This record gives sequence, C-alpha cells and structure tokens, in this order.
Amino acid sequence: MSDEEAPQGLDEIRVETGNLYREEVYTDLRIATIRKLVPVLADGSPDASRPALFSGQTNLMSQAGPLPVECPIDASNLEEAAAKFPAAIKDAVDRLVDEAREMRRREASRIVVPGGPLPGGGMPGGGMPGGGGGGILGGGNL
Repeated sequence: MSDEEAPQGLDEIRVETGNLYREEVYTDLRIATIRKLVPVLADGSPDASRPALFSGQTNLMSQAGPLPVECPIDASNLEEAAAKFPAAIKDAVDRLVDEAREMRRREASRIVVPGGPLPGGGMPGGGMPGGGGGGILGGGNL
C-alpha cells in the first residue's frame, strides 16, 4: 500500500503515556473473571495518584449459545471487587435484556410496505427481478 492509499491519520497515532495501565486477571476457573487495571507511569512503575479499575466478565448460556457479559465494578481492591461481582453482572444482564426488548419493540413497530423491502432487508419473491421465485427450477418455464 502506498503512502497515498494509507488511511488518513495513521501517522498521528500516539500512545497516551499519561494514561497507561497494567492488566491483571483473576479467575475462579468456574464463572468469574475479574480484570484489574493498575495505573502505571511511562516507565512501568505504579502510579499511586490514580485508582485501579476493576471489571467483571462471565459467560451466560442462552438459546443461541454462550453470551459474554462484561461490566465495570466499582471497587477499591480485589476482595471488594469479588464481593460486588454478582450484583455488577446482574446489572449488566438487566441492561442487556432492556436493550434487547427495546430493539425488539423498535423492530416490531416498523411499517412494512407491500412490495417493498422485507424487514430483514430482502426483497419479496427471493429478491429476483419481477418477484420471481428463482429457486432450482427457475421462473416456472418448464
């Protein structure tokens, strides 16, 4: 790829050395994964002027298979993060369910115009010009 074809701004990418974190991952090897982001200075040493950040991760089984769930956890240490993990995951799942309901509601309220595109983006008659069925036998000219 030539310089002329490169996406604009790539030469402007910079690492924010004042906002670096070291990642630590803790797991119970069953359900919970807790990530701790430890603030560090540009040389990698701990930055005591900023708090650590915690997040929780788990997978829930759904009809479509495993559903990854991730959420922030408001905690000041690992023990507190572990204690708050269940409630934080529950809040995240509640938000996901609410978002899914809202998406379903919006989709159900769409107006479908006869002869127009179908809700899934397809065209009536399988998308063939003139609405023909296409299929294996073609347009019915046997």
